[in-house]
Amino acid sequence: MSRLPLSLLALAGLLATTGCSSDSTSSSATDTVTTPTNGPAAGTADHAGGHIYACPMHPEVTSTKEGEKCPKCGMKLEHNDQVSNGKTYDMKLVPTPMQLTAGQPATLAFTPRETGNEAAPVPLAVVHEKKIHLIIVSKDLGQFYHEHPEYTADGDYKVQYTFPKGGEYVLFQDYTPTGAGHQLGRQPITVKGAAYAPMKFKNDDMQWSQDGYQATLSFDKALTTGQLLGMKITISKDGQPVTNLDNYLGALGHVVVISEDTESYLHVHPNDQADKGPSIGFNTNFEKPGLYRVFLQFNHGGQIHTGDFTINVKSPAAS
Repeated sequence: MSRLPLSLLALAGLLATTGCSSDSTSSSATDTVTTPTNGPAAGTADHAGGHIYACPMHPEVTSTKEGEKCPKCGMKLEHNDQVSNGKTYDMKLVPTPMQLTAGQPATLAFTPRETGNEAAPVPLAVVHEKKIHLIIVSKDLGQFYHEHPEYTADGDYKVQYTFPKGGEYVLFQDYTPTGAGHQLGRQPITVKGAAYAPMKFKNDDMQWSQDGYQATLSFDKALTTGQLLGMKITISKDGQPVTNLDNYLGALGHVVVISEDTESYLHVHPNDQADKGPSIGFNTNFEKPGLYRVFLQFNHGGQIHTGDFTINVKSPAAS
């Protein structure tokens, strides 16, 4: 199992309280990825005399009834009479220097843009204390880093970062334009220099341990596509249950799930619960079968810890 270096100063949580997902297409370092917001969703026309409730992470899921939950992630639908502003967005990446090199500091500049009106400023909402959450993974999914670009006078969002090894990486950006739904940017990049040794993940690995901590991943159903899954992660230290987890940006833990081909990305946050561990409950689903890497972040003892797991998701017919 890989052991994941982390930049503690740059860690942050992402998005709301349950989960979001996206399938994305590739681009070069200076290309952009467009993740369209959804247009008026089913049920909007029935708004007369009532309200529309939408999933914060899946705005296409709506209802006119209060208290219902999203069938994709289990998140409670929130009052949102204007489900979408009808616009689409992309995220432009400009690295400096253009040729990224392992061991050499670089600046990664991100600019959110409105499709068809690229010169217009795109204000971003603060979600879990940050406007952009940047996830950096090696292409083999053996390395995981979490950073936060900050707004600059140039109108973009910049972060200083030094890649530890050369090789292929993928950058993901979680962000939400004001008045729009959640967006996901994705850019594959190549870093020059002595390359990391790629790892090949194959078998399920639902146990993690490091620095005296242990974590176990489990699901309430068979790991198949097309269904809402209850996911639980149980944490212990030195063989004893951890019952005093600290909140990490308002939640007990955060999970990022990325498919083996890096085309599918999910960010999952825990359900509301009264206790502080040792178990953290989540809801999620998978639209495509295949191998996924699961990255957990939690806060204990004043430090952010990162665990990693491997799962294989099957189609219902193959289970």
